Order: sequence, then structure tokens, then C-alpha cells
Amino acid sequence: MATVLITGCSSGIGLETALAFARRGDRTYATMRNPAKATRLRERAGAEKLDIEVLALDVTDDASVTEAVREVESAHGAVDVLVNNAGVNHVGSVEATPFDEARAVLETNFWGALRTTRAALPAMRRQGRGVVVNVSSLAGRTWSVPYGGFYAAGKAGLGAVSDALAGEVGQFGIRVVCLEPGSFATDVHTNAFAGEVTQEGPYGADEAWLRRFMRGAAEGAAPASVVADAIVAAATDPGTPVHTVVGEGAEAAVDMAGKVSFDDWLPQFVQHAQTVAGPRPGAAPE
Repeated sequence: MATVLITGCSSGIGLETALAFARRGDRTYATMRNPAKATRLRERAGAEKLDIEVLALDVTDDASVTEAVREVESAHGAVDVLVNNAGVNHVGSVEATPFDEARAVLETNFWGALRTTRAALPAMRRQGRGVVVNVSSLAGRTWSVPYGGFYAAGKAGLGAVSDALAGEVGQFGIRVVCLEPGSFATDVHTNAFAGEVTQEGPYGADEAWLRRFMRGAAEGAAPASVVADAIVAAATDPGTPVHTVVGEGAEAAVDMAGKVSFDDWLPQFVQHAQTVAGPRPGAAPE
């Protein structure tokens, strides 16, 4: 029986991951910024008679992270498996996205994972074992799509830090896995592409086109439970590679990114996107 702490469990991958670990009989702590949003998780756990502890944890707040991790450690000595799942998606141009908005994306997707990791590592080192699973994205391993730069930057950064961390903590018996899912049906991604943008400004029409494509591409996406199963497998199988992609076509996408230049890839992407979202708009007049 392992002690597992998962961030971002109000929906999607985090919710499914909490259920998956609890089904194994692990001591499962499902955390989220606002525990009032745990209704769906509690209902599903109750229906299966699963024991899941819900904790408040805001990955963007140092005190909140410390308090939640210490609560788990006071009861069980250490977190055996930390799953850094909390994340937000974002759509917006590099030029026009307000800096505060861009910083907020990285504050959750990059710095948030580091906060929880740094809080949990000392006890993991003392007990001589532990697993850190960072839920990144295929966007962190392949070319960034237009208007997805800040999301991809956070995920790519998380992958780079996962490499360094794996090389640093392996000597203490701690494993690190950077899981990189492709497209899956989650509220985070659905909500990011759901809104429309104003057609004014130099990027408005083009961003709206990209959103139409992403919404169309997400239709029929595999359920988040597939990623949850991959997280459990990564946590329990010592042979799991540090970088592990998940999803149909994910390996092929990573392979292509290693063989094709961005200049060659972009026209292919635009051509494919146009089959879903229609012709890409021309540049808007100033």
C-alpha cells in the first residue's frame, strides 16, 4: 500500500487517477484548489466504495503546498508517489497575451509542479524511495502550434527539469517520470478551446481558426482514464522511461518532430488544420 498525493483532482486526469490508485488499495490523497469542487469525485468514489481523502492544495501558493504535504507526512511519514497533474491550458498569441496571463499559465504548469516536488522530496530522501510523476504533454515534445506557445513552454520546461531531477535524485532511490499525453477528453482542454475570440486585431481571425481546428480535433478523443492507467503503470513499474508518451499516434508525432524541421512541419500542420477548420485567414489589416 503506497501513500499517493495527486494534484488537480477536481476533474479529468486527476479525478480518474485518484480513482485508479484507490482501486488498488493505495492511501490516496486527491488535492485541488477548492475542495468544494470534489462533488463528482466523491460521488464516483462513493459508488465504488473507495477510500479517498480530499485535501485543499493550491499549487501556486507556497503555504498551501507545504500545509497539504506536511499533513500527509504527519500521518504516513512520507509521500510515496507524487503525481503533479494540476495544469491549465491556454490559447493566445505570443504578442498579444498579457504578461500576467502568460505568467499565470507557467505558475501553474511549471512552477506549481516544482513547488509540490520540492515539498515532498526531503521525506522521500529520508525514507530512501519515492516516485515523482510529472504530467506534461505531447506539446512539450513536439513543435508548438500557433497560439499555444505559453502552454507548450511550460510543458517543455517541465520535461527539461524532469531530466535534471531524475539525474539528481536517483541516488536516493527516487524515480522521476515525465508523462506526455496526446489529446484526451478533459475539461481543461475543452474549456480552453471553447471560447470565441474577438475578430478585431491582427491575430483575432487566425486564433479563431486555430480554436475551430482544436475543437474539431478533440472530438472523439480517448477518455482521461487512459492517462490515469498510464500514471499508475509509471508509478509501479521501475522500468518506465523518464519520458513516456501516451495516446494513439503519440510516438509517431515525437518521431516526426525529431526528423522534420519546423519549417517543413508548419505547412503540413496548416494543411491538415484546414481540412477541419476551413481555409486559414489571411493577415488582418492593421
